[in-house]
Amino acid sequence: MTNDPNRPAVTYADAGVDISAGNAFVRAIAPLAAATARPGADAALGGFGGLFDLKAAGFTDPLLVAATDGVGTKLKLAGDSGIHTTIGIDLVAMCVNDLIVQGAEPLLFLDYFGCGRLETGVARDVVAGIAEGCRQAGAALIGGETAEMPGMYAPGDYDLAGFAVGAVERGEVLPRSDVAAGDRLLGLASAGVHSNGYSLVRRIVEASGVALTDPAPFDPDRSLAEALLTPTRIYVASLKAALAAHRPAIKAFAHITGGGLTENVPRVLPKSVSATIDLNRIALPPVFSWLADTGPVEEAEMLRTFNCGIGMVAVVSAESAAAVTETLAAAGETVVDLGEILDGDGEVAYTGALATSTR
Repeated sequence: MTNDPNRPAVTYADAGVDISAGNAFVRAIAPLAAATARPGADAALGGFGGLFDLKAAGFTDPLLVAATDGVGTKLKLAGDSGIHTTIGIDLVAMCVNDLIVQGAEPLLFLDYFGCGRLETGVARDVVAGIAEGCRQAGAALIGGETAEMPGMYAPGDYDLAGFAVGAVERGEVLPRSDVAAGDRLLGLASAGVHSNGYSLVRRIVEASGVALTDPAPFDPDRSLAEALLTPTRIYVASLKAALAAHRPAIKAFAHITGGGLTENVPRVLPKSVSATIDLNRIALPPVFSWLADTGPVEEAEMLRTFNCGIGMVAVVSAESAAAVTETLAAAGETVVDLGEILDGDGEVAYTGALATSTR
């Protein structure tokens, strides 16, 4: 290779990618990953791939279940506010909640962090949130990818994707096919907006004239940014407890994400039945009342965009509904009997109304 002595050599760092900084970042987050170790995985970083021992995790004849997701434009809110400590919990939640609804125990998690320039403090805050989400879900953070790509992202912007794998014993996969008229719908309270609908949230915030640093109109003890960045609730531990105690009674779970109750509940129903939900039974959290009134957003649009206070729905046999509710409440969930399953065509019908001034 011939070098022109009159032209200075260039390096990868000159192009905007600092390999040394990336290596230092991996060393910095290694203790966070190690803290998520669980039977079947030691959660050590540094290899080309992560290993998991299903036998050591206690499975006999398992099926693997995989899920991947992101957190959408909630990332933009985190970037605009400079609050990066909880967005990683959202990332894990959006993946592991999709595993537990199929009856699968989350086992391992990997993340992708893409940015234009690696800001170690920001990235560490994000990964700390990911590790906390994994701890809540009982999943091992066994690896990931940090990609520094100058020119792909605006300064300060980053992107996240998560990848989770779980396992369920053969024959215990949800939803079951025997969902039938008379079964009850139990709703589990959400922590807030979770991670869906933030393009609409951000538009409403912009039009409202309320700054992200101002007290939230619906929660004056926190800034608007802090309130809107409340992380997605992880339901894994409580749903595992319910399955352990009442598996024969539990027929389906529905994670209420984009599409709200309107589109997510039908995903777990046979085409021969429908769900009826009494909106009067939902204690609508103040954040949703504010969004509906400030938008304004009509009720039907609220129900197909946001979770409206219900982050998870369980379909259970009527005779066991009280016992399942008791177990979920003991595990820390706020549970409401939303309605029942009827003969029908696989859709959701509503009675009553959400408790907002916007209709």
